[in-house]
Amino acid sequence: MEDSPLCKRLKEARKAAKLSQKQLGIAAGMDEFSASARMNHYEIGRHAPDFNTLRRIAKVLKIPTAYFYAESDDLAEVIKLFDRLKKNNKPKLIKTLRRGLKKSS
Repeated sequence: MEDSPLCKRLKEARKAAKLSQKQLGIAAGMDEFSASARMNHYEIGRHAPDFNTLRRIAKVLKIPTAYFYAESDDLAEVIKLFDRLKKNNKPKLIKTLRRGLKKSS
């Protein structure tokens, strides 16, 4: 699991948020005495968080959960950017992407 995109993205997102492993774990609802170790295990790939735990972590980091599961860095970036768009701009972007696909077919 060491090569899992989840491990890499979790560490990058945590560092971008300027949080320690312990701070992130506690903010995501983990026991303060095990938070650092658990987050470390997730980041090095020793264990994977279950979906609900990852969803809580994502909420603290203000990143969509899907970001951690994306197979490519480009797709992960698109997921993160799409999530940050204002609600009324999302359908516009989807429409533009669909038009682009039709033109390239």
